[in-house]
Amino acid sequence: MVSAALPFPDAILALMRRPLLALLIVLAAIGVFAGGLAWLLDTPRPPAGAARGERLYLVLCSTCHGADGRGSWRAALFLIRPGNLADAAIIGRRSDEYLFDIIKHGGAPIGRPGMPAFGATLRDDDIKELVRYVRGLAGSP
Repeated sequence: MVSAALPFPDAILALMRRPLLALLIVLAAIGVFAGGLAWLLDTPRPPAGAARGERLYLVLCSTCHGADGRGSWRAALFLIRPGNLADAAIIGRRSDEYLFDIIKHGGAPIGRPGMPAFGATLRDDDIKELVRYVRGLAGSP
């Protein structure tokens, strides 16, 4: 009696895997495109006549912290939970020196590695403007 085994089973399996691989590649490409498009379309622009601190915040900080300081979905893409800068109870407990240091040196020294350091990018006066603006987001003087 002749065996009923399929000829070349590895070749058949390989042919079956190609459509699945193609589907996964297409879905990944759609995800990357949609994510990139959303990233570009959702970037807040500083209003005309905005103060320096607000302009710096919207350009450098809003990607993670959101335009209103409450956090952004973009940070969630990288599994980062940024601090809520609009929460007066949280920001009120932080000194200006603490806020200055975390902006300048980043969060790594205090166990918050998701917060990048801006000390190489910003002058100290710019960081002070950011601290003032963050205080305003939280309704603090």
